[in-house]
Amino acid sequence: MIIQKKCLFAFALVCLVIGTTWAAEETRTIVDSRGVAVEVPSQINHVVTISDGLVESVMTLLGVQDKLVGLGSECLPKVWQFEYPSVKGGNFTYNDGMNPVNYLNPWIRDLPLVCKSGTAVNYETLAGLDPDVVILRLGDCTFQSPDDENAKKTIQSIESMGIPLIVLYGPPCFDKPGKEVITEEMRILGQLFAGEEKTMEVADYLESIVDMVQERTRDIPEAEKPKVLMFGLSPNARKDGGAGTAHGLTTIESNFIEEIANARNAYQENVGNFQVLSTEQVLALDPDVIVLCTAWGYHPPRELYEAPYYQNLQEMKAIKNQRVMALPWTPCNCAKRLEYPIDVMVIAKAAYPERFQDIELDQWLLNFYQKVYGVDEKTAKGIRTAQFMDWTVEESAR
Repeated sequence: MIIQKKCLFAFALVCLVIGTTWAAEETRTIVDSRGVAVEVPSQINHVVTISDGLVESVMTLLGVQDKLVGLGSECLPKVWQFEYPSVKGGNFTYNDGMNPVNYLNPWIRDLPLVCKSGTAVNYETLAGLDPDVVILRLGDCTFQSPDDENAKKTIQSIESMGIPLIVLYGPPCFDKPGKEVITEEMRILGQLFAGEEKTMEVADYLESIVDMVQERTRDIPEAEKPKVLMFGLSPNARKDGGAGTAHGLTTIESNFIEEIANARNAYQENVGNFQVLSTEQVLALDPDVIVLCTAWGYHPPRELYEAPYYQNLQEMKAIKNQRVMALPWTPCNCAKRLEYPIDVMVIAKAAYPERFQDIELDQWLLNFYQKVYGVDEKTAKGIRTAQFMDWTVEESAR
């Protein structure tokens, strides 16, 4: 009888140890951008993201995008069209623009939205999706700052539902953001989806492009640095009586201009992004180079050259010398994503064309998309078109 009891006790002890081991294996701990240790399931099948593309891009390069069951950005699944008037007569148009994630995964257009910029999270929709984890990127357009009260309430509400929540801090969450911010976000996502090695391989590639640009421009004397204006031809700014928007010194765009391309930000104010400027302010800046960014729409150089509402800017040096270039179409451009080295390269070629004349942007872009997303050349061409970058083909043919 005593032997039997000892056997039963030993069996129970073994079961307890095995059960504890199984329980430990059922979850993993991920430390997010807040420094919070989050317990997540070892097997993640259902993911809801509140992000404008960075999270979904990393999931795509890791091949786990099929785990997406809900989105928190209306810009991600949307297909965009733009039309602008010309003083030369008629209009010019741009069709079928989209985030690369959308182009590569068109089925996401049918996913439910749990929220979008300017609206609160629909917690009933979120709960109905039964996610294993929610990934919230602060700095994107839906929730732009860790100090925002709506962001704080959203984090508290999701955590109170018992759903594991991974919070990422994008570049706008920092006073002096650089490429290392995005690399850290990628590292966290790589850990979450058990693909850190692959994610860091891509992150290293992205950083290598930035390092190359920085190395080529390192020795430029202060007196020879061109003034580069990151200009947003925002229709909202025009409605408010402005000419457009600029990015101040605390933005990652300014970091790209001054620290990476070694040029000078024409807008030397210690402020953030999308600062509305009047026509008089823009004329006073009189930049040597203008780089057009996404600002409530895609804006090509033709708009600045030909639109009737910009004819009062035609005497600026950058316009007279035809030194205007456009960044890729990046819907909801509140924070940079995986394509940030394209911005760096466009800025560098615009500021110092002679130092980067060996880089033909049309082919360079195809190589970039193939390296980052592991796609073939045909698909890479499709992404280039979706980001409205086919102007690089015409430029290369000149």
